Amino acid sequence: MAAARLSVVVTRRLPEAVETRMKELFDVELRDPDTKMNREELAQAMRRADVLVPCVTDQIDANLLAQAGEKLKLIANYGAGVDHIDVQSARQRGVLVSNTPGVVTEDTADMALALILGVVRRIPEGLQVMQAGEWQGWAPTAFMGGRIAGRRLGILGMGRIGQAVAKRARAFGMQIHYHNRKRLRPEVEEEHEATYWESLDQMVTRIDILSINCPHTPSTFHLLNARRLKLMKPTAVIVNTSRGEVIDENALTRMLRAGEIAGAGLDVFEHGHEINPRLRQLPNVVLLPHMGSATVEGRIEMGEKVIINIKTFADGHRPPDLVVPSML
Repeated sequence: MAAARLSVVVTRRLPEAVETRMKELFDVELRDPDTKMNREELAQAMRRADVLVPCVTDQIDANLLAQAGEKLKLIANYGAGVDHIDVQSARQRGVLVSNTPGVVTEDTADMALALILGVVRRIPEGLQVMQAGEWQGWAPTAFMGGRIAGRRLGILGMGRIGQAVAKRARAFGMQIHYHNRKRLRPEVEEEHEATYWESLDQMVTRIDILSINCPHTPSTFHLLNARRLKLMKPTAVIVNTSRGEVIDENALTRMLRAGEIAGAGLDVFEHGHEINPRLRQLPNVVLLPHMGSATVEGRIEMGEKVIINIKTFADGHRPPDLVVPSML
């Protein structure tokens, strides 16, 4: 007699190819319409599912997990970051957590370079003038940005994505500097021609562009606080494709408005989609709606990893992308 299929609840719509494969393999409940679940909906989903497939917008804390009941056994996160899930509390309740690491590396690194170019070369300002029909023709001093070749790029977080950013930046002729929790092996530093800074304070005083590529953890919350931001050159640019909580957004906004930092390119924000309105008004800022991983290829690969994690669990084995508290 065939074993009963796992019941799986997905909190948001996924690419059609991913949903189709899930329906073939599991007793899956898809989200329609594609709106964010509120806390009560999440609690109900966890009570009726063997496996929950959430994404970054679903805050799953200890209080919510306490309402899950006994059926839930796996949270198969659709995404690499798990700072929105209380992994420790989940494990204490016997619920495993998996994620999708390594899938969005290339896409996110591409976006970091796009933001660097967008800010330094003032691309959105030019686009706005063209779309408004206000361009009066070429002029020698119009829309003068900067040359990125030769600039010092500081990478905060030299993991997979940070190294992918370094690879691209070197192709543009930039000098690579980095700060990381652990120093890279000499051969990896040599590959990227990267200079390690044990002190983040010392690094930020010397660089021209800062790319944030570290996860959000208690130790990285407001790592770029007002004091540290003030150490940066007034000509410096900040790009963030990682987690908004790493920057004190209010302090950054004040300094951008005062001309104490030259510009910023942000794909993530401290309070999710609730962005400081003063930040939106600045011409020296490029804001994107969390598009770093938004490629067809990347989103499908994320879904495939979720499916592999669930299928492996259903077969009685540890999910290959199991998250344990010591990893955080």
